[in-house]
Amino acid sequence: MTAAPPAGPGVHAPSGAGDLAHAPTPGIARRLASFVYEGVLLFGVVMIAGLLYSPLTQQRHALEGRTGLQVFMAVVLAVYFVWFWSHGGQTVAMKAWHVRLVTHDGRPVSAARALARYLLSWIWFVPALATARLAGLQGGAVFVLLTVGVLGYAALAWLHPQRQFWHDAVCGTRLVTWRPPPRPKR
Repeated sequence: MTAAPPAGPGVHAPSGAGDLAHAPTPGIARRLASFVYEGVLLFGVVMIAGLLYSPLTQQRHALEGRTGLQVFMAVVLAVYFVWFWSHGGQTVAMKAWHVRLVTHDGRPVSAARALARYLLSWIWFVPALATARLAGLQGGAVFVLLTVGVLGYAALAWLHPQRQFWHDAVCGTRLVTWRPPPRPKR
């Protein structure tokens, strides 16, 4: 396999889904920018989900039913990502950064494959969170450990011939640069 050519500003939507098989891979910096923007947007999703969870479960204190809340949030995030990835291949953040998720051969992603990708994408966080828990770290130290873990995981993409992340390689998906075609002038 050879590395995908660098993304240029003129990359747009090919006419057919199969044409995305040869679309360029966005740079790691752009994918990380999309990742950070996704986190900002997810703050709102998590806030609304938490506001729904509390009255539905009669939760009076944040530490009551903490495990139930965590499971609920994981399900909410799964629904969010699986729906967007299997309905157009882009979350709002991915649209803003012109990144699209497709299968390795450029086809749309199925809900089952999107769910597998969601579950495997926790590899971004689980090692750092497990280390923080085992070491008894809290607060800023956890944030630093998470940041180092995310950057370390992102750096592993340099080992893949097309600069894809490990969870994409396992799931048979890839991130590509995708821009909607220009609208015809009237």
